Amino acid sequence: MPEVILNGSEGRLEGRYHHNDNPTAPVAIVLHPHPLYGGTMNNKVVYRIFQAFMNNGFSVLRFNFRGVGKSMGTYDEGVGELSDAATALDWIQAQNPEACTCWVSGFSFGAWIALQLLMRRPEIEGFVTASPPVNKYDFSFISPCPAAGLILQGDKDDIVQEKDVSRLVTKLHQQNFTNIDYQMFTGADHYFRNQLDQFEQTISDYLNNQMLEFITKRQPIVGKKRR
Repeated sequence: MPEVILNGSEGRLEGRYHHNDNPTAPVAIVLHPHPLYGGTMNNKVVYRIFQAFMNNGFSVLRFNFRGVGKSMGTYDEGVGELSDAATALDWIQAQNPEACTCWVSGFSFGAWIALQLLMRRPEIEGFVTASPPVNKYDFSFISPCPAAGLILQGDKDDIVQEKDVSRLVTKLHQQNFTNIDYQMFTGADHYFRNQLDQFEQTISDYLNNQMLEFITKRQPIVGKKRR
């Protein structure tokens, strides 16, 4: 998959992009874990999410936040990283102006950034997040959640407690018109070690089902005469 360079607010952002030749293919971006703790776009969890989108017909982009890899700039406490994510979304939309729908995804710190972007960009219609760090950051901004999504979490995660993520999911389910799927992986740690195949398959199955539902809802009604 080709390396791409995005023009961010602090300069160059390094990315990897898979393009689907169907001009109406859906688009997605995938955001990586915390830059100060070794998070990069080549993280195994990030890569598996990327693969799931790619294998389900999406044009998909993953990239390094500012200060990571070949990306310019320095860590900015999440503020600059949200700007980077917006830049990535703008870029992939410009490459795919006829895309039928737009999704965001992220792992750990990247999940926090992805959900903030979701709340700011009404064109985003779906999300996938893994190990959202609800014990480290404020997620109260998700009120109400405007899009369908999948949240994945391991019950042996020693960085993000499953009980905290489950509490967030319960809160989201109490909101009107919220369509959130929650998948808890028994025995999985923060990085879903030894369960990455199942992790990717779970995302792939979810995306397949969601896109089938999406296509069905947008099919024109055939044979109905106008009055």
